[in-house]
Amino acid sequence: MNRAFYIGRFQPYHLGHHAVIKKIVKEVDEIVVGIGSAQQSHTVSDPFTAGERVMMVSRSLEELGIIYYVIPIADVDRHAIWVSHVRSLTPPFNIVYSNNPLVIDLFSETNIQTKRSPLFQRGIYSGTEIRRRMLADEAWEDLVPKAVAEVIKEIDGVRRLKDLSRTDVPSSATVF
Repeated sequence: MNRAFYIGRFQPYHLGHHAVIKKIVKEVDEIVVGIGSAQQSHTVSDPFTAGERVMMVSRSLEELGIIYYVIPIADVDRHAIWVSHVRSLTPPFNIVYSNNPLVIDLFSETNIQTKRSPLFQRGIYSGTEIRRRMLADEAWEDLVPKAVAEVIKEIDGVRRLKDLSRTDVPSSATVF
């Protein structure tokens, strides 16, 4: 059984992630998708909750016809125990796909096979760009799977992101 692990923040899950996973699933029997920084939400850079990201990824992966597991993984802020933390939360896997040098190093140190995941139009498909477009009222739906756009609309995610981008500090703060 070949089971792969792929991790991302997925803020939001987009067509770049989806293209990478489509390539990975051609090489494996099952995939474990880790929702990284699962404890983060309700900020401009991490607006969506772990549960919302699980919905985005799960609904998008349904079309692939492969067994998948979507697991939220909170940060532990200690690299020495991170791989053990991940493995304690996920089904067993024997290969890790990533382009993050730290993820590759940490899993390689524990003798788990790693492969660089293919990049797919990284300049266009990025969570930062999608969130920027949402804030600017520009088209963003064509950068995410249809299922993700539906989840974001269901949770009123664009409004949330716009609310989060506002500040309660006046431009010239007065100290009392």
